Amino acid sequence: MGTAYALGAAVLFGIAAPFAKRYLTDIPAIEASGLLYTSAGLVLALAMAIRGGRAGTSEARLRRADVPYLAGAAFFGGLLGPALLLMGLAHATGTVASLLLNLEAVFTVLIALALGESLDRRAGLGILAILAGSMLLAVEPGALGAGSLLGVAAIGGACLSWGIDNNVTQKLSGRDPLAIVAVKGLVAGPIALGLAALTGAPWPSGQTLLAGLVLGASGYGLSLVCFVYALRHAGTARTGSLFATAPFVGAAASVVFLHEPFGVLTAVTGALMAVGVVLMLGEDHGHEHAHEALEHDHVHVHDEHHQHAHDGTEGPEPHSHLHRHGPLTHSHPHSPDLHHRHRH
Repeated sequence: MGTAYALGAAVLFGIAAPFAKRYLTDIPAIEASGLLYTSAGLVLALAMAIRGGRAGTSEARLRRADVPYLAGAAFFGGLLGPALLLMGLAHATGTVASLLLNLEAVFTVLIALALGESLDRRAGLGILAILAGSMLLAVEPGALGAGSLLGVAAIGGACLSWGIDNNVTQKLSGRDPLAIVAVKGLVAGPIALGLAALTGAPWPSGQTLLAGLVLGASGYGLSLVCFVYALRHAGTARTGSLFATAPFVGAAASVVFLHEPFGVLTAVTGALMAVGVVLMLGEDHGHEHAHEALEHDHVHVHDEHHQHAHDGTEGPEPHSHLHRHGPLTHSHPHSPDLHHRHRH
């Protein structure tokens, strides 16, 4: 399930990229970023209002204790990352920038591993194949140039910021994904638009606003919702790596919708990424592991990890409420989801 969500996020984001390139190039990058994030936040806030007015949701609500994580995700992902990227693009060639942007997946995986996630050999090989394909896709033969040290450092810093953002967002993955992305969009988006206004950026045309609304809702809003679900079920390392297939999806979408050429390099990239995805889909990670006592709140059904008492007000399954897990040791196939973030 986590793999499907991660690939869904990559497809939505990848398809949005060529259209953003086509319809949002008449405004500065920071203004485009603000428009996309704000559109995502507004559309998801509207979706939450409609959903709440009908049948409600079984998802866990955001709490006051989540504010630091939300602030961190908005700061690193919505503000610092784009700002450093803009600084880097001003001092580095496009090809160097494209290559360096693949460091986001690398930083995401490394931070996740440092925080206790694990990879078996099959998953590790799959991640390497996807990252190799992602790096290869960014190479334009004969076009490699050298960026300045400032440009390289800034783009590397942007990727580190997004890697931190992905791992911080994982801490929130048990909460309502629509609420998480709506808050992130409505915090980061308007601030980015404000910064763009301070620099004298022009007001976007009607066509640009419409494109920003559609692309923000799909490529940033729905894509990020899928990304949060993937973090919940598959963990940060696997989600970040599978999301690295987005550039290939964008290249394929450019061929189909923008009639750009499909070269040998793109085909080889696709083959590498396909191998990586197949390897990760075939992962069978199971061993005896111990669950420590844990109290948290998230949507669940009463499986072997949720054998707790109720007071009768929780409603039908699936439902969410604060519940406690006692210590448990058992063995079964699992992924680094909300209940399997143990050391190996």
